[in-house]
Amino acid sequence: MALRDRRPSVSGSFYEGSRRALVEQIEWCFLHRVGPGRLPERGPKPGRRSVIGAVAPHAGYIYSGPVAAHTYYEISKEPPPEVVVLIGPNHTGYGAGVSVWGGGKWETPLGKAEVDSAVVASISKSGAVEVDEDAHIHEHSLEVQLPFLQYLFGDRLKIVPICMMLQDFETASELGSAVAASLSGRSSVVIASTDFSHYVDYRSAYTRDSEVCAAIERMDARSVGETVRRRGISMCGPGPVMATIIASAQLGARSAKKLCYATSGDTSGPKAEVVGYGSFAFFV
Repeated sequence: MALRDRRPSVSGSFYEGSRRALVEQIEWCFLHRVGPGRLPERGPKPGRRSVIGAVAPHAGYIYSGPVAAHTYYEISKEPPPEVVVLIGPNHTGYGAGVSVWGGGKWETPLGKAEVDSAVVASISKSGAVEVDEDAHIHEHSLEVQLPFLQYLFGDRLKIVPICMMLQDFETASELGSAVAASLSGRSSVVIASTDFSHYVDYRSAYTRDSEVCAAIERMDARSVGETVRRRGISMCGPGPVMATIIASAQLGARSAKKLCYATSGDTSGPKAEVVGYGSFAFFV
């Protein structure tokens, strides 16, 4: 089982490479006109947690960070979870079909987050994942979520990083069920990392992605994959989203909310060719 620490792969490119600059960039994301417009209140909070799962984008922070900030603002309203399971797509083509990092810590300029080896072991026993480092070494889709979580929770955070190369419904269903079983009785959040349409015109992104957004809001995992295929939508993480919906439902989530949808044309870039980003939360 992998126990070594993972060094950051996209620090200094997808997000700022120093602690001070990264904190400033994260706060810029929260305060951006597309973002929540305010900073989250950090620290212990009373009450029970209601957010079981979520969806967040994973592009460079100047493009997708303000949209991702909505997910983390929602999570910040409640007591910190014991563990966060991160499920993202495999962009590199390395490693197993569904890969989990086995142990150790993941590092960013904000510190190190410990991998929850007990949850990893539980999910691995199901056969739904393979312990494998190769898929994660250069993959950005999970790494870019980590600074937001560290900003909120510091070194109390434990994570389980899962990377999906196989993204069919059957694989997502098996993974989602395994994740739910491993988290039973734990205070947890499952976060799917995905971007939506890639390099289409501004209006097309909103039109095409709205169908996938509607399926996510219905918590209809199968429809997410079917819509992406039928409409030819270049969404990179339908598998992680389907797995997260399934895990969230089995952990008691009964409703979903779209927190924000926007494109790179809304945040930092031109509108002739954009990438779509969405933030969602699943509630008990």
